[in-house]
Amino acid sequence: MVNNATPMSKPSQVEQIAERVERLLLRYAEVQRTNGLLAQQVELLTHERDSLKSRLSAARSRVDALLERLPENLAAKDAS
Repeated sequence: MVNNATPMSKPSQVEQIAERVERLLLRYAEVQRTNGLLAQQVELLTHERDSLKSRLSAARSRVDALLERLPENLAAKDAS
């Protein structure tokens, strides 16, 4: 069987490589965009975590201050 295909009917190897490079470039752009979005999300979550840690520390300080104000006999009774 003789292959009668003309060069125009079948993409050349260079054209195939060019198409693959174009697809890779598109995929790279998608990955870059996704990475940027994920970096923003990490930054937001980091800020939220730091805020929650700060609030927790403040709450602990208030609880410790309240515990110090309790009369000694109540504190000793609760410890047993």
